[in-house]
This record gives sequence, structure tokens and C-alpha cells, in this order.
Amino acid sequence: MSVKDNFTADEWFKVMNGPGRAGAAVVAASPSGVTGLLAEAQAIGQAIREQVSAQGRTPLLEAMAADLVGTPPDPRDLPPQERPRNMDEARAQNVEGVRQAVWLVNSKASPEDAAAYRHLLWTVAERTAQAAREGGFLGLGGEQVSEQERAVLDELRRVIGPDAGTGAVPITHETPPVNPDGSGNSG
Repeated sequence: MSVKDNFTADEWFKVMNGPGRAGAAVVAASPSGVTGLLAEAQAIGQAIREQVSAQGRTPLLEAMAADLVGTPPDPRDLPPQERPRNMDEARAQNVEGVRQAVWLVNSKASPEDAAAYRHLLWTVAERTAQAAREGGFLGLGGEQVSEQERAVLDELRRVIGPDAGTGAVPITHETPPVNPDGSGNSG
């Protein structure tokens, strides 16, 4: 039995999308120009590839790697996603997606898998924030990580856990995170 078998198809979709959502939350916090968006998108992809293909990866990351190189799911089989109306909604939806993914992994995977997953999420978020300078003009001036990106990184650190990236014991939630509809259902 694979670690993936611990999750329903919808839950696995949320777990697989958690790293992308961590990066997308950072992007939405402080959208860059075209060049910055490309750099941030590359940082997300590269961080995910590095983490899931690293030596000594856990069974969860092995299952994720297998799915990343496998046949992509048919878009018609994917759960419906609410489209954000603005960047604040996009950031909030992505942070909530990360929260749900962390909760699922913490509740259904081993502590080692959960720590590796949190490290993956944090690595993606950090690398995305550092991928492009914010502000300035034509790449001159500005700052590496904007105030808005620092704020979303702090928010993600609370969602992922204060030990984000260190492998220490996570913050656990007794109940699943609240869905945008307020129901508390995780599906």
C-alpha cells in the first residue's frame, strides 16, 4: 500500500497542489511585472522538483514525485475551484489551500512525511519570495522581498508551523480548517 492510498482523490489533489499554492500565495501578495512573474513561476517549479527528487526523500515525497512525472489528471476530473476576484482573494484562497493540505498530511501521513511536506511548502514559499526584486524600475532599486511578501510568509509560517523547514514537531489542528463556505468540511 502506498502512502497515497491514505488519501481520497480530492485530498490527494489538495496535497499535490499545496506547494504550488504556497508559491502562488506569495505571488498574489505582491505581483511583479512579467519578468518577475516568470522568475517566481520558475522558482516554484524548481523548488518543487528539487524537493521531491532529493536523496532520502520520504514515501510521501516519492508518491508526489511519481505523480509529477506521470500522466496529468484530466481537467474534467478535478474538483471545481472558485475563481478569485482580486489578488487579495487569490492570496487568501491559496493560504487556505496550504492550510488544508498541511492538515491532511499531518492527519494522514507519518510524522516524517509531514515534516518533509512542511519543509517542501516552506522552501517553495521562500524561494518564490526571493526570486524577483520588488519595486524599483527595470530591475534597479527595489527590494528582494517586499513588505507584502514578508507578511504572507509570516502567515504561511503560522499555517505550516513555526518550525517551517526545520523538521521539528508541527502545530496540529484538532479540527480541519474551515472551507471558504464556512462549513468546516475539508472536502
